[in-house]
Amino acid sequence: MDSLKVTIFTNEYPPNIYGGAGVHVDYLTRELSKFMQVDVRCFGEQQVISENLTVKGYKEWEELKKDSDPKYQKVLGPFSVDLAMVKDPIDSDILHCHTWYTFMAGFIGKKLYDKPLVVTIHSLEPLRPWKEEQLGNGYRLSSWMEKTGIEAADRIIAVSQGSKEDILKYFDVPEEKIEVIHNGIDLKEYKKVDRNIARKKYGIEGRYILFVGRISRQKGITYLIDAVKYLPKDVKVVLCASSPDTQEILEEVENKVKAHDNIIWINEMVKKEDIVELYSNAEVFVCPSIYEPFGIINLEAMACETPVVASATGGIKEVVVHEETGFLVEPGNSEELAKHINILLENKELAKKFGANGRRRVEDMFSWESIAKRTYEMYNNVIKDYYRSTKK
Repeated sequence: MDSLKVTIFTNEYPPNIYGGAGVHVDYLTRELSKFMQVDVRCFGEQQVISENLTVKGYKEWEELKKDSDPKYQKVLGPFSVDLAMVKDPIDSDILHCHTWYTFMAGFIGKKLYDKPLVVTIHSLEPLRPWKEEQLGNGYRLSSWMEKTGIEAADRIIAVSQGSKEDILKYFDVPEEKIEVIHNGIDLKEYKKVDRNIARKKYGIEGRYILFVGRISRQKGITYLIDAVKYLPKDVKVVLCASSPDTQEILEEVENKVKAHDNIIWINEMVKKEDIVELYSNAEVFVCPSIYEPFGIINLEAMACETPVVASATGGIKEVVVHEETGFLVEPGNSEELAKHINILLENKELAKKFGANGRRRVEDMFSWESIAKRTYEMYNNVIKDYYRSTKK
């Protein structure tokens, strides 16, 4: 095993995963630890010590919870966790942050310990204005934390070419500092299965289309629900949707769901083996996001040989190939969404062809093994450049 060591700062880490960034960190650290030392510092109470992977969870300052505006606490809490993360000594060769939640840890850690800093961009605050509904003026602070971390980084990983273009548009960074490394998927875990356990558990009978994602404006769930009236009544619409951003968006979804008898809403985090089964047996997987730097859920569906109808936005356009692995449609257009779902519901041969093409594309381009190797090579290059520049 290489003596190279990285400290990875992350909000999400098993068992506390609720989005694509957490899935990314889970698999990336697992693969990296096969050939280098990995020190993970995360939000929570985790404690893992093995030969080449250590994980420690940190909790926010309890004092912040007293008499504070809940919206502000959602930003001040992560700030306090970041401070706790860098309080513990760091002997790694390089620091690597995921999402704005940890960018202060990276920024301060770089200053305190004189280490090069890498940040991975899973989403960008300037492109999520609805976060102001969630955070109030705290959105200004989360945006500042993100900007500070990005502009201080020695290397920025964009998970798609589209994300790279967004970074250049909104932040003052030279293009040569940005490297595109796509998200990946475990092809052994995500593959078509023939089982009926999850469908029985959740009462899903007959044909269905599937949505998987947080209850968020970003994920476009309301546009899918608005499209249901254009779909066949005998086709179920299964929503694996939980973790609402706000009470307002939760209530909006609840009200919209009540208008349809053929929606099955699974308002919980579904176990991986169950979600693989649901992907495998769905007629169509739908990703109606209005903003998506990558969209790892599309990879998961494609790996299970399910055709995809997704919004033509961000990194989705680099994952789903229009009229080859599925259809790309205008974001926020419920009628357009329904039209293309119906095409696949009516044409089983086309749906099967798209599904097979999707699996091949995932196998060819998105394995975690290759992504970890690229990340490792990038670490080495950044470290060399950093110490070469500091000696001048």
